[in-house]
Amino acid sequence: MPDWLANFPQMDRTDLRSLSKGIDEAYRAFSRNYGDAIEGAFDPLLTFLIWIERILLGAPWFVVLAAIAALAYFSGRSWKLALGVTLAFLAIGYMGMWEDTMRTLAIICVCTLIAIAIGIPIGIAMSRSDRTAKTITPILDVMQTMPIFVYLIPVVMLLGLGKVPGVIAVVIYALPPVIRLTNLGLRLVDKDILEAADAFGAGPRQRLIGVQLPLALPNIMAGINQTIMMALSMVVIASMIGVKGLGQPVLQAVTNQYFALGLFSGAAVVALAIVFDRISQSYGGRLQKHRSV
Repeated sequence: MPDWLANFPQMDRTDLRSLSKGIDEAYRAFSRNYGDAIEGAFDPLLTFLIWIERILLGAPWFVVLAAIAALAYFSGRSWKLALGVTLAFLAIGYMGMWEDTMRTLAIICVCTLIAIAIGIPIGIAMSRSDRTAKTITPILDVMQTMPIFVYLIPVVMLLGLGKVPGVIAVVIYALPPVIRLTNLGLRLVDKDILEAADAFGAGPRQRLIGVQLPLALPNIMAGINQTIMMALSMVVIASMIGVKGLGQPVLQAVTNQYFALGLFSGAAVVALAIVFDRISQSYGGRLQKHRSV
């Protein structure tokens, strides 16, 4: 240890162990006392996730494929995009990853909806108040820089293994982009346009819904795009706590050194990520064209 560092006051190792033990015991006590109640509060979320998963797994594959291809076409009005999405999902099915992909797709859809429902109101609040923005920004910085595996520890200790802890961890990790870009998009709306809306007698809510959000929608869509990408990356990590999907074959391949399984499941993850990215970017680009017209 350098001499200059030795002069700083240091915590005794016994005190540090006592502090760590106290934190662990306090969180275990909290989990024992409130874990069941918190888990029960998430039962509607679990029911919703299982419902979407059953629809995707129970529907014929060609119906699901047609629905996704139609979504891709209407997002960008491009038959090339629809054809590329169709080929990507046909390749996923050919590699035997269809069921795992549908489970992952269900989790991504649920997590994205939750992130949008939470993130957009927070972004709106940040855009309206500099104090709120200064308070929330450091929290977002911590959420984005915290190692991924750290999210899993408190959630697993509180709720155990399963779908709900995985969804919570994914949402926490994927939430910051939609908050940041909602705030940014609303702040970039032209002041002259807002003054014109005020001149026509628009109230705060009318100005937000009728003027600010439509003009900020391309930025918000960019935030949703990043949220989807981060959620997809976290879903693979969440397989360690029992979340079924494409993450489990990846984990199995790493554990047992199955190169082919890892290659196929990794290719399915990449294909799914490209599909999500192209669909969301195409829709955001179309919104940007309408905005510039």
